[in-house]
Amino acid sequence: VRLQVQSVEKPLYRGTFHCFQSIIKQESAFGLYKGIGSPMMGLTFINALVFGVQGNTLRALGKDTPLNQFLAGSAAGAIQCVICCPMELAKTRMQLQGTGEYKLKTKNYKNSLDCLIKIYRKEGLRGINRGMVSTFIRETPSFGFYFLTYDCMTRYLGCEAEDSYVIPKLLFSGGMSGIVSWLSTYPMDVIKSRLQADGVGGITQYNGILDCVRKSYHEEGWRVFTRGLTSTLLRAFPVNAATFATVTVFLMYMRSEDNIPECEPGPVIHQPSSL
Repeated sequence: VRLQVQSVEKPLYRGTFHCFQSIIKQESAFGLYKGIGSPMMGLTFINALVFGVQGNTLRALGKDTPLNQFLAGSAAGAIQCVICCPMELAKTRMQLQGTGEYKLKTKNYKNSLDCLIKIYRKEGLRGINRGMVSTFIRETPSFGFYFLTYDCMTRYLGCEAEDSYVIPKLLFSGGMSGIVSWLSTYPMDVIKSRLQADGVGGITQYNGILDCVRKSYHEEGWRVFTRGLTSTLLRAFPVNAATFATVTVFLMYMRSEDNIPECEPGPVIHQPSSL
C-alpha cells in the first residue's frame, strides 16, 4: 500500500526491501502490523464466503470444466466484495496513518473499527464503500483465475489423497494460484489503493477510476501500475499456499470421516479426477 500510493515527487521508499527497512527503523516492528485488525475481522468471513459460493456455484453449473471453474471463482470474487471493500479501506487508512513516525503525534483512528465508524459518520455508506467498483473489477476475474489455476495445477501434479507428497503439491498449487490471480489484475489493485487512500490529509486528487488511471499514467508512466508488485507476490505465495492446502486437507479429512465416495462432489472443491 505504501509503495502504491507514495508521491512520485517525494518518494519515501526505493523499493520493497527499502520500505521494509524504513518501517522497522522509523516505526519499529509494530509498524509492519498497522491495520492488522481489519483483515483479522474480515478474512474469516471472506474465505468462508469465497469457498462456499465457489463450491455451490460449481455444483449449480453441473460440470467440472475449466470454464465453469473460472465462472464459479468469478462469482465468489464478486460476492465477497461486500466485505472485502470496507475491510481494505480500513486497512489502507490504518497503514498510511503516522507514516515515518515512531510515536504518532496525531492519531485519527484508534483501530480499524474506529476508522470505519468515523468514515461512516463523515461520509455515510458511500464513504464506507469507497473503491467498491475498482474492487469488483479486480476481484471478479482474479478469483476466476485463482480457482482455475488451482484446479489445473492439482490435476497436473496428480494430487491424490494417498500420495505421500500431497501436502507439498497442494502448497505449491495454492501458492502459484495466488501469484497468477494477483498478476491477472494487479494494475487495478494499484488504482483501488489510490482511490481508497485519496482524501487522507484532506486533499482529494481523483474523481473516479478513469481519472485516477489517466492522472497516474500521465505523472508516472506505465510503471505506476506495477508499484508494490514484488511485495505483493512475496506475500501471495505463502498466504494462498496455506489457505488452499488447509481447506483441501480439511475437506479430505471430513469426507473420509463421513465415508463419502472420492468421486462425489464435495461441499467446496469439486475435483473428481484428483481429490
